[in-house]
Amino acid sequence: MSADELEDYEAELEMSLLREYRDLCRVFSFVVESERRFYLANEVTRRVIDMNGQSAIEVELTDAWVWDMYRPSRFVPSVTIVTFRDVNIERLPESELEAP
Repeated sequence: MSADELEDYEAELEMSLLREYRDLCRVFSFVVESERRFYLANEVTRRVIDMNGQSAIEVELTDAWVWDMYRPSRFVPSVTIVTFRDVNIERLPESELEAP
């Protein structure tokens, strides 16, 4: 596979993922962004934990979808994120949750 073919393949995977995100966005309540991943989820629980004297953030997601074009199954029943960095959690507006 040439470099151009690989680039075209990855571009098509990204476009397919974007279309999937747009189709699924209205069935989830939250958008969660960590330094490593982007998620859609229906339930989100956040808490601060102590890890050897440092504060970390633990975020538990239930009924989630993972933005990862190389993952064969992006739907997961639960995800736990533990990070020392920022995590953005946004509730999607009701207007985005309705069918077009």
